[in-house]
Amino acid sequence: MTIYQNLIAGEWVGSDATKNINPSNTNEVVGLYADGSTEDTKNAIAAAKAAFPAWSRSGIWERHVILKKAGDEIMARKDELGALLAREEGKTLPEAIGETIRASQIFEFFAGEALRLAGEVVPSVRPNIGVEITRDPLGVIGIITPWNFPIAIPAWKIAPALCYGNTVVFKPAELVPGCSWAIVDILHRAGLPKGVLNLVMGKGSVVGQAMLDSPDVTGITFTGSTGTGRRVAAASIEHNRKFQLEMGGKNPMVVLDDADLTVAVEAAANSGFFSTGQRCTASSRLIVTEGIHDRFVAALTEKLNTLVVDNAMKPGTHIGPVVDEKQLKTDTDYIEIGRKEGAKLAFGGELITRETPGFYLQPTLFTEATNQMRISREEIFGPVVSVIRVKDYDDALATANDTPFGLSAGIATTSLKHATHFKRNSEAGMVMVNLPTAGVDFHVPFGGRKGSSYGPREQGKYAAEFYTSVKTAYTLA
Repeated sequence: MTIYQNLIAGEWVGSDATKNINPSNTNEVVGLYADGSTEDTKNAIAAAKAAFPAWSRSGIWERHVILKKAGDEIMARKDELGALLAREEGKTLPEAIGETIRASQIFEFFAGEALRLAGEVVPSVRPNIGVEITRDPLGVIGIITPWNFPIAIPAWKIAPALCYGNTVVFKPAELVPGCSWAIVDILHRAGLPKGVLNLVMGKGSVVGQAMLDSPDVTGITFTGSTGTGRRVAAASIEHNRKFQLEMGGKNPMVVLDDADLTVAVEAAANSGFFSTGQRCTASSRLIVTEGIHDRFVAALTEKLNTLVVDNAMKPGTHIGPVVDEKQLKTDTDYIEIGRKEGAKLAFGGELITRETPGFYLQPTLFTEATNQMRISREEIFGPVVSVIRVKDYDDALATANDTPFGLSAGIATTSLKHATHFKRNSEAGMVMVNLPTAGVDFHVPFGGRKGSSYGPREQGKYAAEFYTSVKTAYTLA
């Protein structure tokens, strides 16, 4: 099989390779992808540093054209790239195509932003002096992305980095190199100068560590586990480096007595189980008031009975496989923890077999959970959801906020009073009313509070806060 190589200083570089396995069919090898070394990473950083002076002063039209070409090609190839995503990550094909379209939209948005770069001209308090406030690119950006959104998250980090004049060293998750390689190939052919974008696939302990150790990486944007995020922060502080972290979540969805039951069930099922629950914005805590609790659990259980778990590429599949054997073990371990903690297993929780060998798990619903149980405190990152019964709205809000995380939160209610109060008082970075907790538009800020996020928001015009540095210049007239 062809080995998909790393891109360093504008050249495709060979190295040892690892297999990319389809979680829907573990007999299928999606491709062979390079396994980069510490030396590869150092070379990529050096290339990005060398390319930065010219690219940081490049014209806005050049950046616009390259980003626009990339967005157009991704959209034109959405079915092909969506199929690649479904095969390597396990999202259902419709979800995978939708994510690919989102990646295209992100590149289109930042192609436009490249033409909207602006600053301010203000008068000084002193006479005959002018003040200009502008944004400079940061420098060499290290990008480390997770496996659960293998095309959208790389897009929303790479596109603004290039838009604002930075150069990039990009390390995708080991489990899903295919979509990342495709994006880099598209940008490379769109006309990026050598060294502006460098791809080093490989192990986090090798490639990621080399990025953290380098004083020439001036900014790191990371999405992944909380533990790794803390290591990124510690290493970045040592180098006085700007860093941005998107980490875990234990997102609540509140269901009040006055909720539209159909709306609440649809939002909860989408939040907790679609994309196999492998979303940092997934809601794995359903906080339900007493008056609607039993009806809600019955309706949600009925809904879960209709969801089809199967090969991600198969028409009619609602939930694909878990991404790999390690994550599957994590999920099943937490299911056993939930049982031992005293929660009631109301639905699912069993491994299942299908026509092709894969990591298939029934969607799992616990009831009679409390907010102190581990299954209610710790991020599982799988299709495992707990229902917590509460007395009223005030109890629901307090329970929702009682978490070390603060990424996304939702509420199902027909009360304008409660919806308004929840939006204002939820301790989360993103709040959804009568909608799933997962799903954010590409042109608005993404990020959370507490243990979920650190640093400026991602996406939209707010991305400039991380990828640029503000400069204030004075001129005597």
